Amino acid sequence: MVSTTLMKLVAPCWKPSVEGENSNNRGGDVSGRLDGLLWHKDSGHHVNGDFSMAVIQANNLLEDHSQLESGPLSSLESGPHGTFVGIYDGHGGPEASRFLNEHLFNNFKTIHGAEFTSENQGMSADVITKAFLATEEEFLSLVKKQWIIKPLLASVGSCCLVGVVCSGLLYIANAGDSRVVLGRLEKTVKQVKAVQLSIEHNASIESVREELRSLHPDDPQIVVLKHKVWRVKGLIQVSRSIGDAYLKRQEFNKEPLLAKFRLSEPFHKPILKAEPTILVQKLYPEDQFLIFASDGLWEQLSSQEAVDIVQNYPRNGIARKLVKAALHEAAKKREMRYSDLKKIDRGVRRHFHDDITVVVLFLDSHLVSRSHWHGPLLSVKGSGGVPAST
Repeated sequence: MVSTTLMKLVAPCWKPSVEGENSNNRGGDVSGRLDGLLWHKDSGHHVNGDFSMAVIQANNLLEDHSQLESGPLSSLESGPHGTFVGIYDGHGGPEASRFLNEHLFNNFKTIHGAEFTSENQGMSADVITKAFLATEEEFLSLVKKQWIIKPLLASVGSCCLVGVVCSGLLYIANAGDSRVVLGRLEKTVKQVKAVQLSIEHNASIESVREELRSLHPDDPQIVVLKHKVWRVKGLIQVSRSIGDAYLKRQEFNKEPLLAKFRLSEPFHKPILKAEPTILVQKLYPEDQFLIFASDGLWEQLSSQEAVDIVQNYPRNGIARKLVKAALHEAAKKREMRYSDLKKIDRGVRRHFHDDITVVVLFLDSHLVSRSHWHGPLLSVKGSGGVPAST
């Protein structure tokens, strides 16, 4: 369920990896541990500080009563010049999130233009966008190749949240409704405050609905309120994703795709977008840590509640602590005990809480500002019971 790869990164920031070697990571077992539905890597060291990861899956129960594990997955890649974090929250099936877990970082390292400048070791918002779109094109090519034998692949997609810490700068890119929150020390009040850094693309947000309406002025049904939930074309909540080919290319919105995914009217431009919204900002000594998580965490905890937990408990195992805090909240909402929630079978559990993946990245300012690091190199991919390989 977990694959490990040793990354050798040299300036520029991202260079091709060397696979198949063993890592002597200071944080212990790189592969992590599996405890029931919960996969966790409690502690480790990366080029800019420490990290903790955890993934729990409720899983979906399909109409044909077969279980489909659709995500989420997470990855953390670290080398001498930078740290890469990815959160991939799949929907409709596991293929898109697995594809991102295996291919997105490679595109960051090899995309044309990543090596064009020594400034920031080749990292830029443009490089990030190119990597997202290149991965999108590769996945849509896979959909086309398997269209006849596996048309349902056209209805599979994934939210994609990426963070890159490189040369004292933080890059955040998001397509979907995962979220990254910064814990920043406010010296005047001596408290660590939550700062949301990502823009979420979910039709439940009014500004997202306005964006969709402005992009599709001739379509009065671009967003539909269905069972008290806003959905794009009445089908999906997110407005940006990787995959979901049936809402991006008309050639995939027809038979043999299932009728429930097919639109009654043809469309001439993509309904969903793959381009991420990107934030670039300098990191300061007051910036303590980053919490990357799928929407399953944020449905249960506010940004400040999550930051308070990270601030008030030991670093070791903190991602697992956040997942358990979210599950306690989910149980409380259903007026049940946490111990009883844990006993519910996978698949049925999906009706009580969403899948959750969390990566907590601690930022040590003296490491963030350094241009080179002589510590261990590592690559950790957490999949919570889903095979990481495609």
